[in-house]
Amino acid sequence: MDSTSNTNTTYYEIVDLCLLAGKIMLQNGAETSRVEDTMTRMAGSLGFPGAHSYVTPTVIMFTTNRIEPVKLYRIAERTTDLQKVSQVNDISRRLSERQITAEEARARLGEVDEASPVYPVWLQILAAALTGACFTVMFKGSLWDALPALPISGLGFAAVIYLHRLVQTKFFAEFSASFLIGLLAFYSVKLGIGQEMDKIIIGSVMPLVPGLLITNAVRDLMAGHLVSGISKGADAFLTAFAIGTGIGLVLSLF
Repeated sequence: MDSTSNTNTTYYEIVDLCLLAGKIMLQNGAETSRVEDTMTRMAGSLGFPGAHSYVTPTVIMFTTNRIEPVKLYRIAERTTDLQKVSQVNDISRRLSERQITAEEARARLGEVDEASPVYPVWLQILAAALTGACFTVMFKGSLWDALPALPISGLGFAAVIYLHRLVQTKFFAEFSASFLIGLLAFYSVKLGIGQEMDKIIIGSVMPLVPGLLITNAVRDLMAGHLVSGISKGADAFLTAFAIGTGIGLVLSLF
């Protein structure tokens, strides 16, 4: 009876370890194929080479073989933090090469999971502001257009972060932020601060565009993960639709 208990404990510890790695990666912007490959490699290095995993943007299902029950983990929130994805990959690589034990891997994954974002919110807003200004110039806007695009893109990005904390509906946050960007761009041109409203708007909304999501959707589709690819593509489409609707509403009103 004790032997059976120890075996079950070992099995569930390994499954939990693999699920934790997959959860961290999926929550922080990794593509489906990378998540599945990392989980199966970790299980294989711990003595379960026949592990199976099925990953979608909202659910991870994993088992070490076809006899033991499948364990499921629900993904409720997703963000973008590629440094955490890289750290999990490094832990998986060290575990596969026998440089660390399963206990050490579990401790390190826990640290990665609980770690705060590398870049504080104010720095993300500043980067978004600079990105919007640079894209305005890249889309053939003048420096006079880049000047208002700098604060407008920063305020739009800040609005997304703040509204997403208040309301869990992602569409509402992105729609409201894009409406704010269009409104500020309109008044900046009206007050003579900017010259071309379309260039200011195009540059300012670029920090909101789901570039990573679109890339992962295409990669998943090409890798044969049709459910994940279509789901991420639909998510990216809704984001683009929210941005377009917010800007379109400003243009129709003014």
